[in-house]
Amino acid sequence: MQYSMGIVGLGVMGGNLALNMERHGFPVAGYDLDAKKRQAFLDGPAAGKRIAGVDSPAALMAALETPRRVLMMVPAGPAVDDAIAHLKPHLERGDILIDGGNSWFLDTARRSQALAADGFQYIGTGVSGGEEGALWGPSIMPGGPREAYDTLAPILRAIAAKAEDGEPCVDYMGPLGAGHYVKMVHNGIEYGDMQLIAETYDLLHRGLGLTADELHEVFAGWNEGELRSYLIEITARIFTKTDGETGRPLVDVILDEAAQKGTGKWTSQNALDVGAPIPTINAAVESRIVSALKAERVAASGVLHGPSPTYHGRKERLIDAARAALYASKITSYAQGLGLLRLASREYQYDLKPGAIAKIWRAGCIIRATLLGDITAAFDRDPQLVNLLLDDAFREAVESRQAAWRLAVQTAVELGIPVLAMSASLAYFDAYRSARLPANLTQAQRDYFGAHTYRRVDKDGVFHTEWT
Repeated sequence: MQYSMGIVGLGVMGGNLALNMERHGFPVAGYDLDAKKRQAFLDGPAAGKRIAGVDSPAALMAALETPRRVLMMVPAGPAVDDAIAHLKPHLERGDILIDGGNSWFLDTARRSQALAADGFQYIGTGVSGGEEGALWGPSIMPGGPREAYDTLAPILRAIAAKAEDGEPCVDYMGPLGAGHYVKMVHNGIEYGDMQLIAETYDLLHRGLGLTADELHEVFAGWNEGELRSYLIEITARIFTKTDGETGRPLVDVILDEAAQKGTGKWTSQNALDVGAPIPTINAAVESRIVSALKAERVAASGVLHGPSPTYHGRKERLIDAARAALYASKITSYAQGLGLLRLASREYQYDLKPGAIAKIWRAGCIIRATLLGDITAAFDRDPQLVNLLLDDAFREAVESRQAAWRLAVQTAVELGIPVLAMSASLAYFDAYRSARLPANLTQAQRDYFGAHTYRRVDKDGVFHTEWT
């Protein structure tokens, strides 16, 4: 038998993708440097399926249809270069290597160009959905040579998540590192979503004193409306889990230090490079960094004092305000992320299409949400939409929630509860809708101390003033 796909790396993600492909009619040959891991997979989940194990790159290539399609599911970084070096001597011209990890997009571009020079095709693809998505249908974001994507498309379309309209959540993103770039921004938006939800939880838990049962009821209710999404759904479920040792809600015994693998930080760093404002995502990254200062925060809590985080108003009013603020902040966060994609597309010549990207995020991925269907519709109405906030439907959605949004942020400030991402979202909205910002003073200062010059509002040209 000739196999449709080779998978290198049979960990949870690689193994689940192999099972997904086999279930959809594409037999898989699997290879892993760890012979015990390979055999455990073959004897376990892959038993009785059209999945073969091989013990060398040469055997892998001999088992595959041509042009060979080889998916690498190895950790991002040097491990990808090592895997390429391990496989490359056994490839033939026209064979396709696919990196399905969270690689830095410029590394993907470098690898793509180097392999193209030797006659090989390289696809860097983002895969979102975690273990469950890999098995039952992820959102897939491939980038690289168009002809290589076309060869892979039947497999990718078959295994991808399907949106409610039946469309597979996969599409060609663009050349070189475009696929990994889109996945990086996806993860940045994910950071923002998670932080906004966490801040909303903090406001309701510390500010209102809502119990885990009450929080479950609130978030489960929200998941029936405009906030319906995977992250809201699992948040509601989290509040139902009890710790077997203490009998307390499990969320209350989890240490308040959020880890990160780097893709959110990459999004923030690259946004500065291309000149895209993404304050919500930046705040989310910074919030994780602050959370890691646990010992410092504990010490500071004993000497730095603020207001009592207790709300004395009507409980339902703040719950409703928190819901509106979360939705408006999410819209603003997506506007920032999609704006970053637009500017990056110009910078790297990717020809990214935000509407098509939102479309493949509607199912399978971590940020899947009803909101993404509305975003897709906005770009269907205007494919050249510069900012999501300028779409009539989203403008109305944000403006109609504006008073509640401000109430939620003001209440958090009054109670001393930090809402870095929610307040950053509101500040972005206020900045973007301002015809005039105080940058005129900034330019005056720059000219004063550094003779950096300035432009005027009343005539053309570049000017400098002798300030003293």
